[in-house]
Amino acid sequence: MNPDALRGHMDALLLSVLEREPLHGYAIIEALQERSGGALSVPTGTVYPALRRLERIGYLSSEWATVGGRRRRTYRLTESGRRQLEGERSAWREFTGVIGSVLRAEASGPA
Repeated sequence: MNPDALRGHMDALLLSVLEREPLHGYAIIEALQERSGGALSVPTGTVYPALRRLERIGYLSSEWATVGGRRRRTYRLTESGRRQLEGERSAWREFTGVIGSVLRAEASGPA
């Protein structure tokens, strides 16, 4: 998948992955790849700055935890983050509807 296609959608993707359960950074990257059927391979240099930014604005909280014997920062969706995710989903439905109506091939019309 073209990395430019993700521009502007990373926040929604990260919030969505964290909706189910708290995860550490690498597990978030794995979840993105798994949930996309392998189509999304997002570099750590993209994910970690986005996670820190989402935490600064209050959509995520984090805490240190030991996972598999290693100390890792685990991120959790806040109530504000849940509201933001719902807004992102609504905007996505509207966006895909509009773009879909433009790209949809018409069965009839001038050639």
